[in-house]
Amino acid sequence: MMPAISSCAPKTRLADVSDDAIAAALIELAAARGVGRTFCPSEAARALSEDWRALMPDVRRVAAGLPLIATQGGVPVDPVVAQGPIRLAQDPG
Repeated sequence: MMPAISSCAPKTRLADVSDDAIAAALIELAAARGVGRTFCPSEAARALSEDWRALMPDVRRVAAGLPLIATQGGVPVDPVVAQGPIRLAQDPG
């Protein structure tokens, strides 16, 4: 079971979610999983907003600027342009 994201409670409306809050949630999830372990970016979106689906493009955009690796089927992809589900992980470098 994944630990709760401490910096993200309570859930907010979509308009209230800042890039900084998204970045903090993504980094916290990556740190909780550790190097070599992945997570779905929707986990961050769900923790931040009840309207999590509408937040996904912003989550992917913010993830692209962080020290995270996005993959699809284990192959690195650009999280902004990738179609379909992606996974994120800490950049081991």
